Amino acid sequence: MTTLTVLAAAAQILVAAAFVSIPVLRHRFGAAAKAAAVTELRRQGVRPAVLEENRLRFDASGHEWWAPGAFGAASLTAAVLNLAGSPWGTTLTWVFSSIAFLANIAILQSQLGAVKSVRAAFRRKGDPELLRVDVPAFLAAAEGAFPAWTRILQNVRHTVVFAGSALALTAAALV
Repeated sequence: MTTLTVLAAAAQILVAAAFVSIPVLRHRFGAAAKAAAVTELRRQGVRPAVLEENRLRFDASGHEWWAPGAFGAASLTAAVLNLAGSPWGTTLTWVFSSIAFLANIAILQSQLGAVKSVRAAFRRKGDPELLRVDVPAFLAAAEGAFPAWTRILQNVRHTVVFAGSALALTAAALV
C-alpha cells in the first residue's frame, strides 16, 4: 500500500462523512425548520397544510437521505477497497469520486439558486396557494431555524467534497 493509496482513502472517508452530514443535520434540525416555515406561511396568509399536501419536507426523508447516504457509502466502499489493495478500489475511485465531484457542483448550484428553483418547483406543482408564497422569506425562515454554525459546516462540506474528490482522483491517476 502506497502513501498515495492511503491519502486517497483518507480523502474518500472525509468525503463520505461530508455527504452523510447532510441528512444528519436535516434530521436534527428539520422539525425546527418546518416550524419556522409554517410560522412564515401563516404570516403570509398561506395555509401551512399546503406543505403536507404537496409533500414538502425539511427533514431527512426520501432523497434527502438516500442520495447523500448512497454517495457516502460509495465513497467509503472505494476507500476500503483502496486500503485493502484491491484493483477495484482504483476503478471505483474513478467512478465515485467523479460522480461525487459533479454531484457537489449540482448541490452547490441548487443552494445558490434556491429561490429560483423553489419558485419553479412551486409552479410545477400547480397549486395556486404555493404560487402566493413569498419564497425568499419562506426559505429565510426555514434556513434561520438551523444554527449559524451549520452554514459554516456547509462551506466546509463543499470544500471537503471538492478537494477530497480531486485528491482521490489525482492519487488514482498516479498509482
